[in-house]
Order: sequence, then C-alpha cells, then structure tokens
Amino acid sequence: MISRRKFVAAAAAASTLPMPALAAFKVDPIFVPQEVRIKKDLAPGQLLVLPKAHFLYYIEDVGKARRYGVGVGKAGLEFTGTAKIGAKKEWPTWRPTNEMIKRDPKAYSKFVDNEYVQPGGPGNPLGARALYLFQNGRDTYFRIHGTTAPRSIGRSVSNGCIRMINDHVIDLYDRVPMGSTVTVL
Repeated sequence: MISRRKFVAAAAAASTLPMPALAAFKVDPIFVPQEVRIKKDLAPGQLLVLPKAHFLYYIEDVGKARRYGVGVGKAGLEFTGTAKIGAKKEWPTWRPTNEMIKRDPKAYSKFVDNEYVQPGGPGNPLGARALYLFQNGRDTYFRIHGTTAPRSIGRSVSNGCIRMINDHVIDLYDRVPMGSTVTVL
C-alpha cells in the first residue's frame, strides 16, 4: 500500500514533467481556419472539399469562404461526388464498417465478431463532431468529423472520411445547417 506522503510526492514530481507530445502538436498554419476568396459561381452554404490540396471550404458568401485543413482517404478509399448533410452529431458513437474490419482485423480487433459500438468522447476516432454524408436519402458511411490523430491533417491516410482538428470541426458544425450540399472533387 502506498502512503499518502509518497502519493503526494509522486504527484508533485509528475506535475513538473513535460506535457505529452500531443499537447505540443501545432497544426501547420496553412491548415488553420481562415477567410479566403473563392470562385464566385459557388453558392453560399455549400461545402467544397479538394482532397489533393487537403482543404475544405465552407462558402459563406459570393466569392468568400472559410477554409479548413483536412485529412482525407488513402488512395482507393476516398469519397468523391456530391452529397448532403443528412445528420449531425455531437460526440458521436462509432463502429468501423465491416469493410474496414475485414481490411485490418488486427487494428479493429475489439469489433470483430460482435456488435460493440464505441461511445462518444475524447478517445473516439470521430472526435467532437460528425457531419454525416447522404446520397439520395441514404447514409454513405462517409463523414466529415473530428479526429484523435491531429497529425493526419494535410495527409491522405483515413479510411475515406474527411478529418478535421476537433476545434475546427466544432466551428464548422456550428455554421453548417442540415441539408447542406457537400461536393468532393
């Protein structure tokens, strides 16, 4: 049994240690949300994603957009086309698709041969918010969502979803209404 004195001493010593590497992570300034000019033929309220550039644009007004840095799907797993925001969730639950489990059963071992759904929260891969992409009224299983892997912003590494820094997806979530059009080129 540890004594109270040793516990307090250990806690005090631990508080002097540097924060974990995640706390020191700074997103590249190019991927920080910013107001930019955009083509005037894009309708206000729509979202445009340019995966090769790793940017998502929320069109705020004619010729004006809010640009966010994103992480996107690896080659062969990316979403392209047009969809609508069919659902929005704060701290969403998550379960990998059957295709994801089949592709990498080791990475998703806690989901193999069961119906487990990971609760929402800081450790959930969908992060703080999720915008669900629908086509013809049906869920595509692609999302615009937060991430527990901020270093993936600016990279093509996901299973197809569009990842954002949690603070950035919260900002976008608050701006984008249900039914908004999303175009991914």
